[in-house]
Amino acid sequence: MLSKKSIRQLPLHFMLLPGLLLVLIYSYVPFFGLSLAFVKFLPGRPFLDNPWVGLSHFKYVLEMPNSLRVLGNTFYIAFFKIMVGQLVPIIVALLLNELRKNWLKRSVQTLIYLPHFLSWIILGGILVDILSPSQGIVNQVLGAFGIQPIYFLGDNNWFPFTIVITDVWKEFGFNTIVYLAALTSINPALYEAALIDGANRWKQTLHITLPGMLPIIVLLATLSLGNVLNAGFDQIFNLYSPSVYETGDIIDTLVYRTGLEQAQYSLATAMGLFKSIVSFVMVAVSYLLAYRFANYRIF
Repeated sequence: MLSKKSIRQLPLHFMLLPGLLLVLIYSYVPFFGLSLAFVKFLPGRPFLDNPWVGLSHFKYVLEMPNSLRVLGNTFYIAFFKIMVGQLVPIIVALLLNELRKNWLKRSVQTLIYLPHFLSWIILGGILVDILSPSQGIVNQVLGAFGIQPIYFLGDNNWFPFTIVITDVWKEFGFNTIVYLAALTSINPALYEAALIDGANRWKQTLHITLPGMLPIIVLLATLSLGNVLNAGFDQIFNLYSPSVYETGDIIDTLVYRTGLEQAQYSLATAMGLFKSIVSFVMVAVSYLLAYRFANYRIF
C-alpha cells in the first residue's frame, strides 16, 4: 500500500512523465541506430540483415588521410574557444563591476548579451558581409590604414582565428552575467576594510574580487572540458568553405559531409560514436575535477 506522503506526491510524478517520454524518444531510442557503426549498411535491405563488420569502420576512420588533421582542428579550435571564452568574460565582469552608474552598467550588459540570442544562421550572413574582402566594413577600415584586404573566411591562416573571436563575441555576454552574479556574493565589508588599510582599486581586485570569483571560475573552467571536442558545428558550417578545410574542418562537419552528402551512413555513425565516447570521458573527468577543486556535485 502507498503511504499518504506517496499519494500526495503522485501528481508530481505524473508531471514528470511528458519530460521522461521526450527523453526516452529522443535520447534513448536513437541508441539503436548506433549499431550502424558496426555493420555495412545497405539501403533497401532490412535493417537487421545488414552484414556485421565489427570495428572495420573505426579502423578506416583512423586510417583516413585527413582524420588526424580534422581531429587536430577540432581540438585546436575548441581549446582556444574555451580559453578565450573564459578569460574575456572575467575581464569584462571586472570592468563592469567598477562602473558606478547603474543605467550605464545595465545598458552595457544588455548590449553584450544580445548576440547570445541570435542563431549562427543570422550571424553567419552578417559576418560574411562585415568580413568581405571587397566591401566589408572591417577591411575598409583596415584599408584606411594602408593594410591589404584580409580573407578572414577564405584564408586557412585566418579562419581559425576568426572562428574563435566571433564565437567569443557571441557568447561572452552570457558568461559575463554569470561572473557578475558571483561578484554579488562577496562581502562588501572586505572592501571597506581593505580601503581603510590603504588598498587601491587594483589591490582590492587582486586580493578580494578575484579570490571571491575563484570558485565559480574553477567550476566553469573544469565543466568546459566536456566541450573539448565541440568546436561548434553550426558556426563553422555557416562560415566555412572548401578553401579552408585544411584548418577549419572539424569532426562534426566531416560527419555531416560523410553521412548526408556522401550517404556513407555507417562510416559517419562510427565517427560520431568515436566523438561521443571521447566526449563522455572528458565530461566524466570534468565533473571529477569540479568536485575535487570546486566542491561541485551533481547528486
